[in-house]
Amino acid sequence: MSRLNVAVIGAGAMGRNHARVYSDMESVNLVAVCDANKKTAKDVADNYNANHYDDYKEMIKKEKIDAVSVCVPTKFHKDVAVEIIRNKINVLVEKPIAATIEEANEIMAEAEKNKVKLMVGHIERFNPVVVELKKRIEKNELGKIYKVHCVRLSPFPQRVVDVGVIVDLAVHEIDILRYIIGSGVTRVYAETAQRIHSTHEDLLTGTLRFENDILGVINTNWLTPKKVREITVTGEKGMFVANYITQELYFYENEFTRKSSDYNSNFMNVTEGKMRKIKIDKKEPLKIELNAFIDCINKDMNPLVTGQDGVEALKIAEKFRQSAKEKIVIN
Repeated sequence: MSRLNVAVIGAGAMGRNHARVYSDMESVNLVAVCDANKKTAKDVADNYNANHYDDYKEMIKKEKIDAVSVCVPTKFHKDVAVEIIRNKINVLVEKPIAATIEEANEIMAEAEKNKVKLMVGHIERFNPVVVELKKRIEKNELGKIYKVHCVRLSPFPQRVVDVGVIVDLAVHEIDILRYIIGSGVTRVYAETAQRIHSTHEDLLTGTLRFENDILGVINTNWLTPKKVREITVTGEKGMFVANYITQELYFYENEFTRKSSDYNSNFMNVTEGKMRKIKIDKKEPLKIELNAFIDCINKDMNPLVTGQDGVEALKIAEKFRQSAKEKIVIN
């Protein structure tokens, strides 16, 4: 199988990582890096013996490219992605898929029309701890799930100026909740605050009620001096606690269910049981994600995270913003 020629547009923190990972992959050639800042583009490209550009349209004309990672600020996603797609080039768009639902739908329509692969960079789906957590939930190791609580806290990021914490951080957890729970959302409610950011919210507490009656809770902000990335899933048989950063997964057993063959017979009996650490084969999620992107091109498969997945996550994010603004529950 011949190696695909790939490029990266946007050489900020995420774009640099895309370039680094691509440069180590045997299935691709990193041929170009593009950034509006020519020096930035050159610095990154020179590290990996790639060409550099400050105009992505010029790059597309001059280079033979099979796939592109779009790592520019969110407000530019639509224009850049659509231009790439119209040139019959496969594209991975970093999350969120676009600034608005209308722009996201335009990207999807162009991808379908031009018959190219469109993948959205919801990277946590490729985190080994999430993969293992989902596998164990599907094996019914928790029994009936009651609640999923997501915590994603960070210091204030100087890099983000065009969106708030809902679209930048909470969208990760929105996607993971949909992915793990596998059910539609019936209503949402959000409380937000703007403490440091000049134009957008930087704190969110949001709740989601799913069609299967599971409750989702998202706690996220840009105000915490330490990064926290955790998800807790509580069910009949116990509780899973997963740490995205350390890729550690723990199971806390409900002692009653271990002793009883019918844990539905007495829902009051929740008692503390053993804690067990589950072995995880730790890997860099971005490497898994980009390999999956290239595989879906080479093998003509649907991406794990489709354009529609990106749209659904963005829709819920927008409902959170509406709920907070209007101070209402959104059905």
